[in-house]
Amino acid sequence: MPKRQFLKAQWNNLVMLNYEVDPVILDQYLPPGTELDLWKGKALVSMVGFLFRDTSVMGIKWPLHVNFEEVNLRFYVKHFNGTEWKRGAVFVSEIVPKAMITLIANNLYKEHYHTMPMRHSITPMENTHTRFLYEWKFNNQWNRLGATASDELKDIEPGSPEEFIFEHYWGYNKLTPTATMEYQVEHVSWQTGKVRDYIFDADVAGLYGKAFVPFLSKSPVSAFFAVGSEIKVRMGYRIVVGGK
Repeated sequence: MPKRQFLKAQWNNLVMLNYEVDPVILDQYLPPGTELDLWKGKALVSMVGFLFRDTSVMGIKWPLHVNFEEVNLRFYVKHFNGTEWKRGAVFVSEIVPKAMITLIANNLYKEHYHTMPMRHSITPMENTHTRFLYEWKFNNQWNRLGATASDELKDIEPGSPEEFIFEHYWGYNKLTPTATMEYQVEHVSWQTGKVRDYIFDADVAGLYGKAFVPFLSKSPVSAFFAVGSEIKVRMGYRIVVGGK
């Protein structure tokens, strides 16, 4: 039976730039009981920008916390629960403009949220394309993540790189050296638009650590856009490695 619903929202206009990294730099973030979920033998991280819309927490729409931006850095893992593999994401960092979101997520889910000024823009372009831009202010400098994507949307094809990136329906966080927080994220399979160009200009060392600089300074191996949908996040569950 699914856990009780914690959060309900729309996740819209997702821009995802995907980079190959040395898996060693992810070791410190890897939750107990999980292992890296590799794409054709490669460890990938994603820079993700998107919009929260119509957000409610525990059934309540908190004033001034309903619509806002998020930018995160995540990577991909899988967990075997004894009967099946669950594919999920681990977040290295999540940035939002709302301090209350940071407080709740970090305390209840042991996430890695940070509060910073943020803004976004959506600009119609020529030839049925749209430019999506997410910006966040760190050390008095605006950082940018964005892409120009086709307005023509398509379903995700089975076995495609898009399926690997988008279709992770669990979240995992490291609690202790022997315990992990697991939570379920529910949404329909998203439609995607082909990305024509992209931008990522950020203080990688200051935001994510020097270990990520050589990898996030290169061109991404892929760039995706998804229109998004309604999502539900279930209450978290503590996994103890060894069952003790």
